Amino acid sequence: MSDLTPRTDPIRPGQPAPGFTLKDQNRNDWTLADQVRKGPVVLCFYPMDFSSVCTVEMRCVTDEFARWSDAGATVVGVSCDSFFVHEAWAKAEGLKQPLLADMHREVCKAYGFYWPELNVASRGTVVIAQSDDGRGTVAWAQHREIKDAMNIEEVLGALS
Repeated sequence: MSDLTPRTDPIRPGQPAPGFTLKDQNRNDWTLADQVRKGPVVLCFYPMDFSSVCTVEMRCVTDEFARWSDAGATVVGVSCDSFFVHEAWAKAEGLKQPLLADMHREVCKAYGFYWPELNVASRGTVVIAQSDDGRGTVAWAQHREIKDAMNIEEVLGALS
């Protein structure tokens, strides 16, 4: 993960997407470069599984899974919780999307979505488009207050 340099501000459109591999809730490796070759990727950073706003966001992703697929996008949740917690939460809520375990906080820091007071990811969404170098480029990014859930229409609009 050599290109995961921490940043203090959220990543912006036009910047290269830092590459990474994380474990999902099924303990499978999920690699950004592999996924972005298939089409746009939506990274949904959130603080904690089983919390109210995070649950609303991730259930919205699952409930609208067909719309994400129609847009050709792969959508994943990213938090600092372990894959064990992700697995329990996915089962409890019936979540379909991969939930990535950023347990070392390297990815959320590299994308500028880190909440140091709680040592967890902050809330934000990043759309990554394909690029000539195969790594992906940030097409759209939004940092939100912890209490503000993602607006799916805004994100889907960024994909079109």
